[in-house]
Amino acid sequence: MANLISGRAGLFRRAVRQTRMCGVCGQAGQRSVNGVNLFFQRSGDGQHTVLLLPGALGSAQTDFAPQLEQLDKRRFTLVAFDPRGYGRSRPPDRDFPPDFFHRDAKDAVDLMQALGLRRFSLLGWSDGGITALIAAALNPALIQKMVVWGSNAYVSQEDVQIYQSIRDVSSWSERMRRPMEEMYGAQYFRETWERWVDGISRFAQNPQGNICREVLPLISCPTLIVHGAKDPMVPSFHAEYLQQNIRGSRLHVMPEAKHNLHLRYPTEFNTLLQEFLTE
Repeated sequence: MANLISGRAGLFRRAVRQTRMCGVCGQAGQRSVNGVNLFFQRSGDGQHTVLLLPGALGSAQTDFAPQLEQLDKRRFTLVAFDPRGYGRSRPPDRDFPPDFFHRDAKDAVDLMQALGLRRFSLLGWSDGGITALIAAALNPALIQKMVVWGSNAYVSQEDVQIYQSIRDVSSWSERMRRPMEEMYGAQYFRETWERWVDGISRFAQNPQGNICREVLPLISCPTLIVHGAKDPMVPSFHAEYLQQNIRGSRLHVMPEAKHNLHLRYPTEFNTLLQEFLTE
């Protein structure tokens, strides 16, 4: 249980500490997109624009502090956003209709267009990786390159068991629970996490547990899939499936990494990322 929570659910413990130290400068604000006000952070002035998409209950700063701080801002313009109902993109409260990944993908792309950023690369972690897959597939002319990690195109029964095992946040350690409660309040965090578990588990009822299997062949941008070999939240067969079904994609495995590999090993991850984006 502790290992599972330290993955997707434990993202805040390390990242909130990094947030307090982070001196990210640049533009921050909200933009009205598809009927909601989406919060975003923008830094750097490089020619290569990169959109960072956070995971479940994640936000720009909590999920990507090491990337916002350390990536080369002379080469890259970095944009990170809080999906609707997460972080500072509230209201509205977060919900999880059957198309919530497609809705997030449209929000993300439309935000970039509203900011006047017509062509860009995608960095997607966990749920944000799923969103990135859909965005890249449905908007091939807009997407330059893509990196995803901790992501899946379908939900298996094994996955559902993992999600259900961490449904009850009262079973989490206080160390893991407190940062999320500080961000969201105890009730909103508990109820939203339960809704997320229900929402992601519901995909298992689809044929082959489908989230976005059918759009993977539409992805035409160069794609790097990164996987932590010790990821307790997303078994390795998901990364292998993505590599097999995204034309020309590459799979890079980090042997000691878990779900939050970009937070735990930021130097290694950022180096890998920049080398791929600048090829």
